[in-house]
Amino acid sequence: MKKSKYIWRYPEEPAFSEVFSKVLEERSISPLVGKLLWQRNIRSAEQLEAFLTPSIEALHDPFLIHDMPKAVERIQQAIEAGEQILVYGDYDADGITSTTVMKEAIELVGGEVEYFLPNRFVHGYGPNLEVFKEKIEAGIQLIVTVDNGVAGHEALAYAQEQGIDVIVTDHHELPEELPAAYAIIHPKHPEGMYPFPDLAGVGVAFKVATALLDEVPAEFLDLVAIGTIADLVSLTGENRMLVQLGLKMIQTGDRLGLDALIQSAGLKKDEISEENVGFAIGPRLNALGRLGEAAPGVALLTTFDEEEALSIAAVIEETNNERKKIVDTITEEAFSMIDPAMPIHLLAKKGWHEGVLGIVAGRIMQETGKPTIILTIDEAGERAKGSGRSVTTLNLYEALNEVRELFVHFGGHHMAAGMTVLVENIDRIRTHLIEYIDKKGLDLSQGQELIIDEALTIEETTIPFINQLKLLAPFGTDNPMPTFLYRQVEAVQVRQIGAKKNHLKLQITNNSDTPLDVIAFQMGNEAKEFSDSRCTIAGKLSINEWNGNKKPQLMAEDYLIDELQLFDFRGKSKQLQEIPELSTLYVFFQKESVKLLQKEVAAKVIFESIEQFAVETATMKIEQLVIVDCPNDMGDLKQLIRQISVNRVYIMGLSGDEAYLNGTGTREQFSRLYSLIKKQGTLDVRYKLQVVANYLNIQEKLLIFMIQVFFDLGFVTIEDGVLRNVNNPESHPLTDSKVYQNRLKKIKVEEFLLYSDRKTLLQWLLNEEEK
Repeated sequence: MKKSKYIWRYPEEPAFSEVFSKVLEERSISPLVGKLLWQRNIRSAEQLEAFLTPSIEALHDPFLIHDMPKAVERIQQAIEAGEQILVYGDYDADGITSTTVMKEAIELVGGEVEYFLPNRFVHGYGPNLEVFKEKIEAGIQLIVTVDNGVAGHEALAYAQEQGIDVIVTDHHELPEELPAAYAIIHPKHPEGMYPFPDLAGVGVAFKVATALLDEVPAEFLDLVAIGTIADLVSLTGENRMLVQLGLKMIQTGDRLGLDALIQSAGLKKDEISEENVGFAIGPRLNALGRLGEAAPGVALLTTFDEEEALSIAAVIEETNNERKKIVDTITEEAFSMIDPAMPIHLLAKKGWHEGVLGIVAGRIMQETGKPTIILTIDEAGERAKGSGRSVTTLNLYEALNEVRELFVHFGGHHMAAGMTVLVENIDRIRTHLIEYIDKKGLDLSQGQELIIDEALTIEETTIPFINQLKLLAPFGTDNPMPTFLYRQVEAVQVRQIGAKKNHLKLQITNNSDTPLDVIAFQMGNEAKEFSDSRCTIAGKLSINEWNGNKKPQLMAEDYLIDELQLFDFRGKSKQLQEIPELSTLYVFFQKESVKLLQKEVAAKVIFESIEQFAVETATMKIEQLVIVDCPNDMGDLKQLIRQISVNRVYIMGLSGDEAYLNGTGTREQFSRLYSLIKKQGTLDVRYKLQVVANYLNIQEKLLIFMIQVFFDLGFVTIEDGVLRNVNNPESHPLTDSKVYQNRLKKIKVEEFLLYSDRKTLLQWLLNEEEK
């Protein structure tokens, strides 16, 4: 059995109205896609039309946002008076695109603009007092913030004291007390009437631009799409419209810097999707601010010089590659520090790059299903700074807020947090989190939720169906790409792919003519899980195109196996690190076999009887069973597996005497040994056994067995390592010996256990009849 990584949730089965069914039929939309539309609350012809065909005319009036008339009037006054205007942005993709939109909008109406994007390592997030002082002293007369500002009380108060107006445009959570700004443009402002609260920073800047220009500036929609997707805001309502329109603008527009970025990322401009933006364009812009200065991002998006565009894009590509290497290095180091028994991971180390710790925390959280905090310790070893990522079960902000006094700086929300802490407090924070989870009775074992939209068959998974799923795009927050489930399918042609063999490629089949291709990223070490077992697998659908051929493909996200799994570790003693350590019991049938296992294990039992085994394992939590050696009777093996109802069995099958390989010895070999014993009278079998074996040309392990048979039949005595011949012993055939009889049984057991294929062993274990 293999449990799923996530908790699977299934939506209610929709009950279409007849009217909606007719609408779907008129538009030739399949009932399966209709279900997904219904689940997204698209339930009428009007809603479907708005969902599928966005228009600029459907965008909301920007003047519904609080303070918009006041802000626009002040910007116009500044332009008319020739005032120097500063656009103060942020260092992520949303901040870069917001800055570009605001800068270009003000320039379009004749304003003189300069922009400033803070360095996260020097200035931190939001309005910086020292920067405000420097810019005001240099002659700035109006400041417009984009994608930040509502938490910049100190810097804004200083500007007000200096008689400099600040217009804040932001979308982050509003504090209880708002800063002293000339105007605050925010879609959630309590005194506003704006109908859509979830705009990104670039969306807010676009609204100001629309109001300032007195028309919708379609040429900015490409930037709005990038910032909105990259900032992971809700892709519903107006954001969905902005992104739909913006993606078309990217495909057809002529922004030189963006074209250069698309080219350097190896993308096709006319096929750009929200996925390309989210996983290629956005991360490249974000890489600038993660490792250094973000300002080149604005320079790229505003340039009219093709050579400059290509040059900046090349720098961004290099920066992004560096970012990837840093993330991979820190992630690998962090994973090596993880204690699997801990309910949370709080890891800290000197030298980790501060700008990527959120990415690393997210990766570890996704892989382990546990809340993760990653901190970098400063050179002095006094302070640590970093980020945390959580699972749905644990509200990370609330948990950490209980010990806010332990932090130098701290902020965040349910799923993420940023913090600076004294190194001496790290252990106290870790202890608090563990106690908090225990006190609240939180179960983190099942990880995060995975919403299963629909169960499909392989036959239903066609190219036309996948193409029709694109009606639901663009996908993102609150409008995820559908996840489909395939029940009880067989995995075939499983193989590891990738430079590090960390991904899987396989096919799933239910005996249909055409199997479904599957790619499973970051599951390379789980290839053995799919061997000869039927699985239920969940993932997202795509179309794989190669040499002009198109095939459906499932991008696996999770899977489960709800039957007994047997893992073949015969002859693989050096791969024991692949066996989980937690809740694993190692079973030995022979005491002598303990020394054969070259590994210290936490839990082991030497099997004597099923009753003794039941008593010794009664209080153990056992999820995996490792059969280290061979039983005397295969029935014992089947009984003990059923005794503890274990569903994951690892077969090593070590054999100290290698009974099957060495056999029982021939009559001629027994004769030669007996002749030597009679001739010599005594043999030193403690120190000279190898000499005797070489002389008789008999394998040493076989020789030991043969001597045991003679001893059992009374042909010899053994005392203090000296074998003595017994004169005139009672005659017996070799087969009378219990040792000989047990050897025959052992040979039969080893033949079956060590030389049957894995599938035969599994079928035998599942079979109710004893072999």
